[in-house]
Amino acid sequence: MENADDGMNPDLLRQIVVMKMPFGKYKNTVLADLPVSYLEYFVRKGGFPKGTLGTLLSTVYEIKLNGLEEILWQLKKMR
Repeated sequence: MENADDGMNPDLLRQIVVMKMPFGKYKNTVLADLPVSYLEYFVRKGGFPKGTLGTLLSTVYEIKLNGLEEILWQLKKMR
């Protein structure tokens, strides 16, 4: 039986609670603290940026979209 977290990169999750948005309306806001409405803006405008930032933003979006913000709170406590 596979482990539930197989394939999840723990470094990616750590980055979500420390990395800050490098541009835009929420520049210098920690990615985990971005509002869903801002993340939805990227979805409406054609998708998240390419590369690591896009991966991190889409991960935050999925976490928040699915009501799993507790994960973000726990990660913040662990920093």
